[in-house]
Amino acid sequence: MEGVHFDHFVEQPQKTDRDKSGMLSPHSHNEKTESLILEPEAAESFSKEILDRGEMEHGCPHYRRRCCIRAPCCDEIFGCHHCHNEAKNSVSVDQKQSHDIPRQKVEQVICLLCGTEQEVRQTCTNCGVCMGKYFCEACKLYDDDTSKKQYHCDGCGICRIGGHENFFHCHKCGCCYSILLKNSHPCVEGAMHHDCPICFEYLFESRNDVTVLPCGHTIHQKCLEEMREHYQYACPLCSKSVCDMSKVWEKFDVEIAATPMPEPYQNRMVQILCNDCGKKSEVQYHVVAQKCPDCKSYNTRQTRG
Repeated sequence: MEGVHFDHFVEQPQKTDRDKSGMLSPHSHNEKTESLILEPEAAESFSKEILDRGEMEHGCPHYRRRCCIRAPCCDEIFGCHHCHNEAKNSVSVDQKQSHDIPRQKVEQVICLLCGTEQEVRQTCTNCGVCMGKYFCEACKLYDDDTSKKQYHCDGCGICRIGGHENFFHCHKCGCCYSILLKNSHPCVEGAMHHDCPICFEYLFESRNDVTVLPCGHTIHQKCLEEMREHYQYACPLCSKSVCDMSKVWEKFDVEIAATPMPEPYQNRMVQILCNDCGKKSEVQYHVVAQKCPDCKSYNTRQTRG
């Protein structure tokens, strides 16, 4: 296998041997040629050194990368599309001027090592550095931190993290879920194409973990944990229980049995709607809670009476 020539990286010899006629001797010409050739292993190492220069040393708060982008919408330079959206949607920006970047339309990037502005590509046209070990041409996404296991989902139209083998795309929900939910999650059309009901971040493009509730609605995992810390166990959108509440309902049974209603209220009947099963019923009123006769849940609301 032939070596790779790097003429401009190799110092040229100042003197050459000539024969009596003044011409370069064949022997000296071969020596010069050999001095300009790197063995395949050395060439590969040399090329890798150029590509890896500055790896994990540059970037923005969102990504480790060796380039920034020029936003096609406002012709300004930002670290990434998240940097743009945070800056252009902050409370200090006039609401009429706020906007998100159409990141698939980004055409120009700037190398952070040499400052060269160029068309979107993985390696810099000037210094040859790799501007992102993970590179998605469709999303114009660069990231040196490949431990995230990034992959592009054609169904979502964006890049996601966690490894393609660990997720599947649900076409009805319009998003990617853990493979563990493939045969068990309830489908809700456009399940992640809305804001988190707690923190109001747009879930579809969120970089934080998202979980699916038993009702099919989605929420940040961290937000769900905070709900539980405050003893909130109902979906903020539909009020269905977010976990198995059977043990809690048993405690309600004990408390209601130990708390008889005053005589004027003992025969009072009210109509209720169960938030868990959706059934309407007429039950005896109790100040603690009303129990659904169908699913035995106390997650009910009084509608009349």
